[in-house]
Amino acid sequence: MTISPCRSRFFVDYKDLHQLLLAVQEKCCENHTQQIVSISLEIDLIDPLVVLDKFSQANTLNFYFENKSKGEAIAAIDAIAKLEIGGKDRFNKAEYFIKDSLSNVIYFGNTRQPFTGIHFFCCFSFFEQHHQPNYPFPAATIFLPNLQVAIKNECCTLVINSIINSDVNIQTILQEIKTKIDIIQSLENYSLHSDIFPVNLLKKNITNPDKFKHSVLSVLEKIQANHLRKIVLADILDVSSSNAFNLFKSLNNLRQLHPNCYVFSTSNGKGQNFIGASPERLISIQNQQLITDALAGSAPRGKTPREDAENANKLINSTKEKHEHKLVLDFITQRLSQLGLFPQILSPRLRQLSNIQHLWTPISAVVPANVHPLKIVGQLHPTPAVAGAARDIACTEIRRYESFERGLYAAPLGWVDGSGNCEFIVGIRSALIDGNRARLYAGAGIVAGSDPDKEFAEVQLKLQALLKALV
Repeated sequence: MTISPCRSRFFVDYKDLHQLLLAVQEKCCENHTQQIVSISLEIDLIDPLVVLDKFSQANTLNFYFENKSKGEAIAAIDAIAKLEIGGKDRFNKAEYFIKDSLSNVIYFGNTRQPFTGIHFFCCFSFFEQHHQPNYPFPAATIFLPNLQVAIKNECCTLVINSIINSDVNIQTILQEIKTKIDIIQSLENYSLHSDIFPVNLLKKNITNPDKFKHSVLSVLEKIQANHLRKIVLADILDVSSSNAFNLFKSLNNLRQLHPNCYVFSTSNGKGQNFIGASPERLISIQNQQLITDALAGSAPRGKTPREDAENANKLINSTKEKHEHKLVLDFITQRLSQLGLFPQILSPRLRQLSNIQHLWTPISAVVPANVHPLKIVGQLHPTPAVAGAARDIACTEIRRYESFERGLYAAPLGWVDGSGNCEFIVGIRSALIDGNRARLYAGAGIVAGSDPDKEFAEVQLKLQALLKALV
């Protein structure tokens, strides 16, 4: 991301802010309550990844999200309020937590810019409960950050959220806010180098190819017998390095190598990070306008323009790939209709990434004011693009064939604001990073006509692209 210097937009009326904080505290004392004060300021352009690099610590929750093609990036650091849960009701509980928090917010500063005001950052796991007790992330995490820096169309916004109650020292809070703003101002000329940094890989544990291919053959028999029409089988690659993986360099590599994807990272506050570059948006809502993607059916990119065009042509005309794509499209439109939305299917197209191309159909809908974004996320997850069809049978089979915990892999992560705007993606092409170890995840959709060798090759293609970014 290129950041051009410009006139300073920084202006904070600390006197007004001090008055506001004192008035809020007085009210809290009278009513025995607490309030969240959310301060939004337009600031000079700065790379949110640099802010993440500067402020995040191993023991804090943080979140990073970037979409280069939309000119957007957002970093959220440290939680002032959070919910960590599991179970069937996790989307509902998350929605209540957000609504409850929003009822106690007082805004200060400029709230007309993009990404101002309150944003909640969310990540859910693929399954509502983990089978393996040592998986490092909860089945759902929703948090409100202390510090948030975002860019949208060359406009940069800083949000600082603080909890005010009768016990806090207003002078201390004001001083902390000043310090953070001073540090952020000093980062203006600091940039991450765009070289791809080498990492010394010590070992790679490659999954037994025969095991994966055997699973594919086995599920093909079930598809033949009409037990299900599609299943997505994932595989992992475990790698370890002589030194710890550097989160910021890895994210910077991902955004250089995958400019057409959503680059993301979320931490658990215990030193582990889940990162990736996903081509798949689950939902985006802006001013009650929803966009979602049916993304399924894939082919490799060609080495020459001619080969590339041939691969694309084969993909567009493949009965197998079109069948896989239609399953996803039908599922999404049906699930949105069940919520009372009226989905509009836009014209199908190709989504071409650096190493792979997909069949892609965007779907739009208007969201009624009474339907919370998390209701839609809960209704759509997991789509047949990452689970299969019929969904529940596919999920049971996934547990049977995959010996590892999916965790956050292929699950929704993103943000939702106080006005019902949101952006959620599906955490595919992703890796769990823990010090000098990383576990990489990738999957392939198996339908009638799938070839075990080709499916194994597709998964390896996705894993190698991710490995390249890490090392």
